Amino acid sequence: MSEIHYSVPAISCGHCVNAISAEVGRVAGVDEVNVDVSAKRVTVRGNALDDAALRAAIDEAGYDIAS
Repeated sequence: MSEIHYSVPAISCGHCVNAISAEVGRVAGVDEVNVDVSAKRVTVRGNALDDAALRAAIDEAGYDIAS
């Protein structure tokens, strides 16, 4: 199992958590999504994770990943 972390500065509330979790959870290979509001960080765990697909899912949820 692999793990990828993303810094998402706009995370601020439960709505953000739900929106990101829903979109990222639909990506193939994702087993777990953890959205930490205080750290403004998304952690994704799973097998054969596709970074581009995960980034697209976060974007689809309406959030930008910090560079």
